[in-house]
Amino acid sequence: MERRQVGGSDAMAGRQAAASAASRVFAVLLAAVVVVGAVVALLLVFEAQRAVRAEAERVTKALAETIAATDSVGAALPEDGASARLQPYAERLMSETGVDFITIMTPDGIRVTHRDPAEIGRHYLGTIPASPETLTEEFSGTLGPSVRTIAPVEVGGRVVGWASVGVTVQSLSSAFFPRLPFAIVIALAVVAAGFLGALAAGRITKRVTGDLPAGSVRDAVSSYESVRTLGEALRAQTHEHGNRMHTAVALLELGRTEEAIEILTETSRQSQTLVDQVTARRDGDPTVGALLLGKASQARERGVDWIVDIDPAAPRSTLAPVDAVSVVGNLLDNALDAAASGDEPRWVRVELAPADGGLRISVADSGRGIPADLADRIWRHGFSTKPAGADGRGVGLALVKSIVEGAGGSIEVEASPTVFRVVLPARRP
Repeated sequence: MERRQVGGSDAMAGRQAAASAASRVFAVLLAAVVVVGAVVALLLVFEAQRAVRAEAERVTKALAETIAATDSVGAALPEDGASARLQPYAERLMSETGVDFITIMTPDGIRVTHRDPAEIGRHYLGTIPASPETLTEEFSGTLGPSVRTIAPVEVGGRVVGWASVGVTVQSLSSAFFPRLPFAIVIALAVVAAGFLGALAAGRITKRVTGDLPAGSVRDAVSSYESVRTLGEALRAQTHEHGNRMHTAVALLELGRTEEAIEILTETSRQSQTLVDQVTARRDGDPTVGALLLGKASQARERGVDWIVDIDPAAPRSTLAPVDAVSVVGNLLDNALDAAASGDEPRWVRVELAPADGGLRISVADSGRGIPADLADRIWRHGFSTKPAGADGRGVGLALVKSIVEGAGGSIEVEASPTVFRVVLPARRP
């Protein structure tokens, strides 16, 4: 892969311009905390508004039903001069309870009492139920929009009038604003606690990553994964060759020369077949070729059939060698684990082929597949269906997805059999 040479001053400027991983962790967590704080504030404001309105509905209903059940009100309504007797009573209740209006009316809705005495004798503005029942609603009357409750005044089972009690929306707002500082204080407390948490997370991240940019941290993880998978491949290859050599030496000591030669020849033939496929490419990638050779030995060690199909026209990937080894190595490791734990026949198939000017890498296995309910979770950091080991689990596929998408490629997975397919874009001239 081609690399551009950058001058010292440009590189230094790039490092200074790139935010460190710790700074990004702090910024992301702080942004999340601010969003959570805003949501908490909105929820508290909404809850305060709901509580104020619910309280208004409860008070108006209780007072309207109390007035309607008062004997003096029921006795005065059918008589002439009811307004003179009930208006002072209503004014006293409004003063004592703090409601905005108490309207007592005849059965057909003619006001007997009202906050504005000039409105007495006029028709009530609001809904009068068709049957004798209590009704709470929001309606715009002479005092503006209000939450009001109307209750029937009954004497001897007969409706002789109605009692309506209301609180204006403006009064509800006045009752709401004193509760607003509480919501603001709670939201600020959430943001402050989150800020301290983000600061602590940023410092912990900085202890681990120093001032490295996030991209460099990912490169470091990719390098570690590449070294790990290459190390496992080389170990398997060394172990296999060691076993074959020991066997050949033992056969030679026993005088069984032909069998010793056959073992050594078979080893050479298997490796040479894969070498021929790798070197037949017009633009081969030696690091991936070496990885495939090592993984072939690892597959034989685990009793898995190793199938490699490399199109001679397959271009070289756009990835750096370390990233290429990390992507292919992690996919092969998962495939080998799945195939080795599955039923016979056990196999892994690797294909490298051209795709729209770019490179397609397909890794299939004979394992049991990925459960449908886990298909969307396999790409998450920390998720794995395998038990945690000394090196940890749940990094491979998340890292593969990050590297591939960062290079402008795509990755998808299919079932029956499981196939991971990576498509990398064409290399720029």
